[in-house]
Amino acid sequence: MASEVTTSGSLWPLLAYAVLAVGVVVLLVALSWFLGERHRGGRTGEPFESGIAPSEFPSGGLSIEFHRVAVFFVIFDVETVFVFAWAVALKDAGWSGYFEMLVFVGVLVAALVYLWRSRALDWGTSRRRWLETRRRGDEA
Repeated sequence: MASEVTTSGSLWPLLAYAVLAVGVVVLLVALSWFLGERHRGGRTGEPFESGIAPSEFPSGGLSIEFHRVAVFFVIFDVETVFVFAWAVALKDAGWSGYFEMLVFVGVLVAALVYLWRSRALDWGTSRRRWLETRRRGDEA
């Protein structure tokens, strides 16, 4: 049949793309090595963030609130991959796929509302003050 595509014939665009991507990376690294400056200064080899030289690590370390918010971000960010894949296949999924995604997003919204109401997304002094007033209310 004329509509059939052989396996070897359908892989050449992928192979060409991979070769082109690797070629661009090699070209950019080589150009930066040849055209880049070469100097060794006092803080040249140290990492920095936003142009600020590193200082001491925070005395108490990073707060648990920071890690909690980071984990929530990763969880909800991974969920966007599923929503994007569903959006790409929306025509094939039909109405059943639509309702399944409504349930999926509903669970995500319920989790977000729970985190918001339990003040798990709050951090800093306002969270600490709220916990202290709540503890005092339980003890009284």
